[in-house]
Amino acid sequence: MTKSYQVKVEGFEGPLDLLLHLINRYEIDIYDIPVSQITDQYMHYIHTMKELELDLASEYLVMAATLLAMKSQMLLPNPTIDDAEEAEMEEDPREELMRKLIEYRKYKQAAEQLKEKELDANRIYTRPPMNKDELGNEPPEINPGEASVYDIIQAMGKLLSRSKTTAPQDTKIQKDEIPIQMRMEEILNQVDLKKEGTSFYDLFEKKTRPHIVVTFMALLELMKSNEITCVQQKHFDDLIVFKMEDAPWS
Repeated sequence: MTKSYQVKVEGFEGPLDLLLHLINRYEIDIYDIPVSQITDQYMHYIHTMKELELDLASEYLVMAATLLAMKSQMLLPNPTIDDAEEAEMEEDPREELMRKLIEYRKYKQAAEQLKEKELDANRIYTRPPMNKDELGNEPPEINPGEASVYDIIQAMGKLLSRSKTTAPQDTKIQKDEIPIQMRMEEILNQVDLKKEGTSFYDLFEKKTRPHIVVTFMALLELMKSNEITCVQQKHFDDLIVFKMEDAPWS
């Protein structure tokens, strides 16, 4: 019997959080949401999560059904001239979703501002005067963004697609069960060798499904315990993994 790796991820804050991530990532106008595009991207994430055997909350699946229904409705033929006046009176099917997303974004931004104020209060310190001659020799400051759980899911989707296309057609399936704790230690040792950061994909040296899933779970556990962090210079760039003390902002 094949062992099933299932995990609930606390970084997932709900389907609205995922949709807002997609809107920011693809620079979508929240007041004019392209339903077909955002549905396809949302379903890509859902399929990747299922493939990784994540224990998805039912609300994600409800939102998937809602988006698919909305996409079907938006693809219906345009009304005839006789029906045009009646069609104008009907509410845009995106209206309710737009209102929810705007409201969610408002509260999320307020929560982030409060968190930032708390962090700023903890960062207040004084330093001795600097030698001006040393300023010109300092390397430029690097300010990459810390990757979210959804950025990691996106990277996992690419990895799973690659592993399917590169896997040999005729292979003997071998049992490959790895304890998560052991994999966590291996990742920490590997990341510790490169203070400048390790490519996310380099951590998946084996392309077997059990190894991919366990490595993914080990990464999430290490991020949750603040032992490592994943950073991304900008959207769609590859992820780089650092030990927390070696992160660019440390």
